[in-house]
Amino acid sequence: MLKDCSTPANGNMGRLLYETAARAEEILSLDVQDLDLEFRRARVRSKGGAIEYVHWATATARLLPRLLSGRTAWPVFLADRRAPASGRRAPAAADICPTTGRGRLSYPRAEYMFKTASAALDPHGDGWTLHQLRHSALTHLAAAGRTAPELQAKSRHQHLASLGRYVRLGEEASARITAEHGPAARRRKR
Repeated sequence: MLKDCSTPANGNMGRLLYETAARAEEILSLDVQDLDLEFRRARVRSKGGAIEYVHWATATARLLPRLLSGRTAWPVFLADRRAPASGRRAPAAADICPTTGRGRLSYPRAEYMFKTASAALDPHGDGWTLHQLRHSALTHLAAAGRTAPELQAKSRHQHLASLGRYVRLGEEASARITAEHGPAARRRKR
């Protein structure tokens, strides 16, 4: 799915979501100080509340410095407008960048931006959801031959059975596995 459906507004977020196979909430809640740019990882609070690390590749490593543009604190992903200073829609002080006055990017806004940016690439024309980036990343890793324990380590799922809904390799994978492990294939290896 995600090969290049990025725009300047959401490309960094989409690329980071895809490369880490993390949950969107985990990535959107990142602060700059959670990032370890040298080791290409970020500290996230997982679904169960544990502190874990997600890892990214070269494309994200190249995009993040431009996204941060010298910021050393506050939210990584910022909304495109200044945050309201008061009222019921005013975010917590920790969710506002004091330099720009912009608030943390919300899940609904990030989802809307991503769906809009990916609509032209989606065969149905609807655009993709943020969760589909996680699904896509895991599916591509499985198709590349990664084992279930490796997928579990990458996705940080508690149980291997949970990966079943993300990884559906289909008939081709079944045929390949059968051929590779059949008696004729074993005889050839000797």
